[in-house]
Amino acid sequence: MGKREDKEQPKTVNELLDRFEEVAADGDEVSLDDLMDAIGRRSFGPLLMLAGLVLSAPGISDIPSVPTMAGIFILIISVQILFGRGQFWLPGWLLKRSLKSERVKKISSGKWVRRVAKWIDGFVVERLQVIAGPQANYVVAIVCTILALIAPITEFVPLSGIGVGAAMLSFGISLIARDGLMALIGFGISAVTTSLAVMGIQ
Repeated sequence: MGKREDKEQPKTVNELLDRFEEVAADGDEVSLDDLMDAIGRRSFGPLLMLAGLVLSAPGISDIPSVPTMAGIFILIISVQILFGRGQFWLPGWLLKRSLKSERVKKISSGKWVRRVAKWIDGFVVERLQVIAGPQANYVVAIVCTILALIAPITEFVPLSGIGVGAAMLSFGISLIARDGLMALIGFGISAVTTSLAVMGIQ
């Protein structure tokens, strides 16, 4: 698949899922590089949503090493936000990581997933923009860095991986839609998830 670095970022969760379906139709496997081409390499929000969908999806988040790989992905892009980088860079070995196209299709086209996506798209509006504007990228990046560091632990603590995924989805949606309420939800989920992870390793 050709590079689409300048592609406009998706505006809704359903649009993000549509792009995943489109990529999955092109071959037997879908790499992280393919997914980044589909959603754009300059936008923090869609990339957080991508990580959130992976970690929240039953069947994918349960695969050994996937939470750790997702944590590395989140950590790399979050650190680049903190350093003010305009276009995200990822190492080649991570970009080559792939999933079966059928698995991606199953997630992106599932009735339950689409139903939830439709509800989220209807719920999200521009509000409380003081905590969802461009300046919020840095605060969100700090919290995401913390979540990325505990992501490997979630492989051993039940439900905590889903919590990291839900937080990533909330933050991604908040940045795309300028919805501060979703950012607050993300902060709340992050606090609970971090507590679960810490208690799980004690």
